Amino acid sequence: MADLNGNNLTNDLMDAVRKVLLAGIGGAALTAEKAQGILEEMVTKGELTVEQGKALNQELKHTVKENVDSARAAAAETKSSPAEEAKPSVEDFVKGLSEEDLAKLKELLGKTE
Repeated sequence: MADLNGNNLTNDLMDAVRKVLLAGIGGAALTAEKAQGILEEMVTKGELTVEQGKALNQELKHTVKENVDSARAAAAETKSSPAEEAKPSVEDFVKGLSEEDLAKLKELLGKTE
């Protein structure tokens, strides 16, 4: 029979959201590394002065840090969200039942009347 509390669905959903946020953090870190490499290459080629490269690198690090902190906070908030928010309504629960489970439920309800 389906989970009455929706806990499995809630946990799966929160895990998926958390994984997406962590993937975003990883992507931001990778982007920062590649951008830093490009800046260093431009300084080496003389397209940027060392000071300009340092300033752009610091700005990039600051922006990435803000984005990572924001994503971490969102992941932590998602992880600690109460499961009650994701509980399905009784109607949604009944709609999600298989024919067999619905028949069992009707039988049980008939016995209680």
